[in-house]
Amino acid sequence: MSTANKVRLDKWLWAARFYKTRAKAKEAIDGGKVHIDGTKGKASKELQVGIEIRLRQGWDEKTVIVRALSDQRRDASTAETLYEETPESLEHRLLEAAQRKSAGQQAVSRERPSKRNRRLIHQFKDKNLNAS
Repeated sequence: MSTANKVRLDKWLWAARFYKTRAKAKEAIDGGKVHIDGTKGKASKELQVGIEIRLRQGWDEKTVIVRALSDQRRDASTAETLYEETPESLEHRLLEAAQRKSAGQQAVSRERPSKRNRRLIHQFKDKNLNAS
């Protein structure tokens, strides 16, 4: 871990393994997916221990507290020591994941129907149009 008392936001997000590259971290920051203490983040923002960061990754939104600073990317177990996710964030994320999972069983596919499915759709429509 770095002995510096300040680290750039994009470097820290990369070192904490939230994003695979610094470029992806910067892209997320510029896209408004990362907020620091309630305000939109900037890649060059210098972090300090104790700052709250809210970030969105795909479907998930996490709120983490910076516990340590590092500008070097290490293994995952070391990266986990750099931050602590708030209990409210973890609970909310797990609840939303469960809701997505249960809704996923009822979700309608957005893919084009297969040839067989297209035939079934046409048969259904023809049957209902003729019944009217």
